[in-house]
Amino acid sequence: MTVHRSSLTRGAVVLPIKGFNNAKARLESVLSAENRASLAAFTAGGVLEAAEGMDTFVVCDSDDVAQWARERGAMVVRQHSAGLNGAVTNGVDTASHKREWVLIAHSDLPFPQDLLSIIDLDDVTTSVTIVPDRHGDGTNVLVIPVGSGFTFHYGPGSYAAHQAESQRLGLPVRVITHDQLGLDIDTPDDLAQLPASWLHGDFS
Repeated sequence: MTVHRSSLTRGAVVLPIKGFNNAKARLESVLSAENRASLAAFTAGGVLEAAEGMDTFVVCDSDDVAQWARERGAMVVRQHSAGLNGAVTNGVDTASHKREWVLIAHSDLPFPQDLLSIIDLDDVTTSVTIVPDRHGDGTNVLVIPVGSGFTFHYGPGSYAAHQAESQRLGLPVRVITHDQLGLDIDTPDDLAQLPASWLHGDFS
């Protein structure tokens, strides 16, 4: 179904973001620290733009990222639990107030334009939606009902783990395989999917 942004007021977006200067250490063999930071900020900005019109919560422990997020109209949640699962839990706990569902996205999705199109408003409060990464291993986008007691399992094998968590809670799962949303930037092989100019900090 086509989702109109005016119909999304009962949901929120949670976007955990590491400090840009420490981003993407696994790419240090092929990208300079400056280019890694530029790429991380650019992709995170693209995800924020894709979520425009929704209440968006950036979870971070970096003052620079917090200022960056506020300048772009996002609300900031300071991370106080360790790791990605802790960050997502912190963000969802805050975003859930007076809302019915939450969408969690990675900040390193280079082509996030269809982010909100995966939402099915008919089922969003009674089911879980998962967009796996292109390898069928990770979870690039996750949509959960508020109050479901969902426990996050980000890390290797999170796609299968989140399916199992949904089953534990008795929630149907919608799996959406999406060429663009399934790409996140973790390895040099992922970089090969990007425009060559991006690797040099030229995002025009």
